[in-house]
Amino acid sequence: MSLETTINESIKTAMKEKDKVALDSLRAVKAQILLLKTEAKGADVSPEQEIAILQRMVKQRKDSYEQFTAQGRNDLAEVEEAQMKVIEQFLPKQLSIDELEAEIKKIMSEASAESIKDLGKVMGIASKVLAGKSDGKSISEMAKKLLS
Repeated sequence: MSLETTINESIKTAMKEKDKVALDSLRAVKAQILLLKTEAKGADVSPEQEIAILQRMVKQRKDSYEQFTAQGRNDLAEVEEAQMKVIEQFLPKQLSIDELEAEIKKIMSEASAESIKDLGKVMGIASKVLAGKSDGKSISEMAKKLLS
């Protein structure tokens, strides 16, 4: 079942349950999918694009959460955090730190990476292989740690 279908079903459920936070979050996801479809002139959205949309939306909410918290606006921070949790439900299971480290070590051995100079090579492969399983910042930090 496609993400769009899943989101539509979840919107119906959120409407029945009168869950405003989930409804707002799901409608935002649906809007992003429709926007992508419009830009692609009606072409289907690939699973990779769907994951990218979800990751971008989670990152936006995480950034907003951090800004609101820093400014002492806990009321707005709580809304962002709740929306982030709703959107994260549709992402694939995220890798733990140990799993991420093991995956990057495997990529490093396949790419024959030994120093920080090889970071670009490792990041290029890791970004494709670990798409949806971990965010780019975590991948980058782990790769830098292992290569230095």
